[in-house]
Amino acid sequence: MERTFLATLALTLSTLGLSAGEIAPTAVTFVDGSVEASLTGVAGDPTRGREIVGNKSMGNCVACHEVSDLSDVPFHGEIGPMLDGAGERWSEAELRGIVANAKMMFEDSLMPSFYKTEGFIRPGKAYTGEAADDTFGPLLTAQQIEDVVAYLSTLKE
Repeated sequence: MERTFLATLALTLSTLGLSAGEIAPTAVTFVDGSVEASLTGVAGDPTRGREIVGNKSMGNCVACHEVSDLSDVPFHGEIGPMLDGAGERWSEAELRGIVANAKMMFEDSLMPSFYKTEGFIRPGKAYTGEAADDTFGPLLTAQQIEDVVAYLSTLKE
């Protein structure tokens, strides 16, 4: 009986795109904009985080932010603050909150909420330009958020 329950739970989580230790976008707890708990329980990989920050089809952070470490990526934006020194300006919990949903810390932020699935006026499906359908999920996975946080934490001035 227990084995059947665990198999059903694993299948349900996998269908939702979640792993057993992952916090769903609707279950993230923000305290003053920060998210203390890891979204996955797995340490982020700063190398993968760097790729996500600079990848125009993933995080696309460089569309709005300049990052000196990503000088190999063209066309950095100037809308958001420069990310050099982000690991000194904000704690890991603050970075996690900002990347997951910047509006929880900075109400007037133009930054997209990378780990949010509801409360939108008119959501689209990732970067496709299409309307959301029943597969609508966050722009980044929980592990990708952890990877970005790990990378941003390395950015010291």
